[in-house]
Amino acid sequence: MWIRSSMAYRTSFVFTAVGNLVVTAMDFASILLMFAQVDSLGGWTLPEIAFLYGLSVTAFGLADLVLGSMDVLGARIRDGSFDILLVRPAPVLAQIGADRFALRRLGRILQGAVVLGWALTAVHVEWSAAKVLLVPVMVVSGAVIFSALFVAGAAFQIYAQDASEVQNAFTYGGTTLLQYPPTVFGKDFVRGVTFMLPLAFVNWVPASYVLGRPYPLALPDWAAFAPPLVALACSVLAGLAWRAGLGSYRSTGS
Repeated sequence: MWIRSSMAYRTSFVFTAVGNLVVTAMDFASILLMFAQVDSLGGWTLPEIAFLYGLSVTAFGLADLVLGSMDVLGARIRDGSFDILLVRPAPVLAQIGADRFALRRLGRILQGAVVLGWALTAVHVEWSAAKVLLVPVMVVSGAVIFSALFVAGAAFQIYAQDASEVQNAFTYGGTTLLQYPPTVFGKDFVRGVTFMLPLAFVNWVPASYVLGRPYPLALPDWAAFAPPLVALACSVLAGLAWRAGLGSYRSTGS
């Protein structure tokens, strides 16, 4: 329904999609401006940071396309319309994901994929079969990890009766964080996004293996191939949090 609605005015859709692409591209433009003044950032070159950027934005874009509407959950809880979703013969999570589904978010995926494609041609890497296969694995696993954050954030909104900005701090804030190398952050912070909120497995850890750089926090060699396992663990925990949140819902009373 939402796709048909957005395509009813195709010119408007095209301009909106292009506008979304331009807005997201401003993040990479700021990186280019920094490299107009320096040769490296935290010891990482522009193609290497573009590699991190492309992985983060593409993975997040896929998750945002599917589950980016989770931030409307708080508003539905406040106005009582969330109750309508509970009585429909369809999974509530699927309904929330489809709510106000926006094809314009494809602009973010396209922009991230373009930067990633350029980075793959510009970085100096001795490619092997394992490294080639790891690139799409990173994108898919990263999308699943971000999706788990969206779901966990939605569960928190049920408890908090809103708090969509708290969710956005970890989702949109997380993808911005991963656009920069771990060497520009303090070790305690890197530990937090590796072991507590494992965003580092979206790109920092596996990208270090591809680029031949030291792993953050001197992790073991096999950690580069752990993103699918991390994504699975995040999905299970997010699913449990969602079920617990849904089970605790008591309506608005109005």
